[in-house]
Amino acid sequence: MLDTVFLDAGNTLFSMDFELMSEQLALLGPHCAPDRLARAEAAARPAVSARIAAGGSTESRDTFRFYLRKLLAGALETDEAELDRLAQGWAGALSQSSLRMRLWVRILPGVPETLAALRKAGLRLVVVSNSDGTIESTLTRAKLRPLLDAVVDSAQVGFEKPHPAIFRHALELVRARAEHTLHVGDLYAADVEGARSVGIHALLLDPFGDWPDVDCPTQPDLPSVGRQLLAARS
Repeated sequence: MLDTVFLDAGNTLFSMDFELMSEQLALLGPHCAPDRLARAEAAARPAVSARIAAGGSTESRDTFRFYLRKLLAGALETDEAELDRLAQGWAGALSQSSLRMRLWVRILPGVPETLAALRKAGLRLVVVSNSDGTIESTLTRAKLRPLLDAVVDSAQVGFEKPHPAIFRHALELVRARAEHTLHVGDLYAADVEGARSVGIHALLLDPFGDWPDVDCPTQPDLPSVGRQLLAARS
């Protein structure tokens, strides 16, 4: 039986601030509603995952710009040159320190309640995130840190998902066994393949059905995962 759950942070606990993104995009010309950006973001994940599988880093500027360009391609009808211009300008604006700290802070619906219920049921909860050294402080400000047993930040560990070392570190940190651990995340290459490389079970979050052919369990969001885990323990 599972006794430990590893959790990605972005698109698992937090979403991008699509209102902020819409405002910044409008400064470059196009007006695009936040909900349209949100839908395009989810659709961009398989392309980002493929880039990670080819050796890309989720934390690099190039990957961030690639991510935003894919998002824009799904949200706007425009030509390739304009997509390049917008992605470059948008990435530059959102990478400014004053905005970067606000980009991934929106707690997804039902997350605090789900974490509390899983913790009450006796499951150990560990965030395993590719980040820049700030995920623990972000979780603390969001008042989610007390609901977690540990936090693993790639910038502090020195390895990014999907590298096996970050998952092994997390297992050792809470003395968990891989066969009794589930990892939940939003990118197949980083989260599913990375977790499986050390024998951890994996589940992919797919809110809109953008991953029809994956060979792993999927759920639309963390509350759905929580209900499934709690039902299995009852």
